[in-house]
Amino acid sequence: MTEYASKGLFGLLTPQANTTAELEVQILCPPGYAALTARLTSNRPTMEDRLIDYVARMDETMTHFANAPINAVGFACTGASYLVDPERERRSLDAIAQRRGIPVVTAAQAITDALTCLGARRIGIVSPYGDSLHDAGMVYWTARGFDIGPVERLAGQEAAFHPIYSLSGNASRAGLAALEGSDVDAIVILGTGLATLGTLLWRPDQRIPVLTPNLALVWGLVEALTGLAPTRASLKPWLDGGVWAQRYQERIGG
Repeated sequence: MTEYASKGLFGLLTPQANTTAELEVQILCPPGYAALTARLTSNRPTMEDRLIDYVARMDETMTHFANAPINAVGFACTGASYLVDPERERRSLDAIAQRRGIPVVTAAQAITDALTCLGARRIGIVSPYGDSLHDAGMVYWTARGFDIGPVERLAGQEAAFHPIYSLSGNASRAGLAALEGSDVDAIVILGTGLATLGTLLWRPDQRIPVLTPNLALVWGLVEALTGLAPTRASLKPWLDGGVWAQRYQERIGG
């Protein structure tokens, strides 16, 4: 172990221009846990091509951690999971995990595990994606056995450096507000690049569980290191901010 990660050191894989995932993961990591980041890079011309490339080159990207004592790796890129055949992705991740001797957790799988722990079947979705990736995402979550309820789509600035990453926390807040009171078992705010932690603390109605990729991913990584099966009880303090709200307030200067 290292000085600042006495309980576990994670490797975090995040897209090259993502300005949110790394920072939210830092806030979400409980005391004794820390994350090292390696950027997923690709020079492919379209976002969809780059996302597929990230998966294909995941093992190569992990070499950037060299011999750091990583205990688990988190793949903070939900969009890539929508575009790659699930069985192919699973085989690839299993091979990497076996070869390196550590668990590999994707944000999409962590969300699925969290929804399963909640017993959620019908879900509301806040989506920051463009049409093609949004459509692929809806197919993905339906194939996972979830009934898609109301969907609120967010529009980014096409002229910005990245339409999703340019969205502020106010965008995720507005998206969630549009779904409050819906007849769903849970709400998922998609996109590791969308700022959401302030939104999760702001929401006035805590009756419907709300998940985000970064929150689910860190929860999933911690659970993987404990060796215990994830449970609804273990998820609760993540959903209500009990294990991270103070660090968020300190980070933003509140």
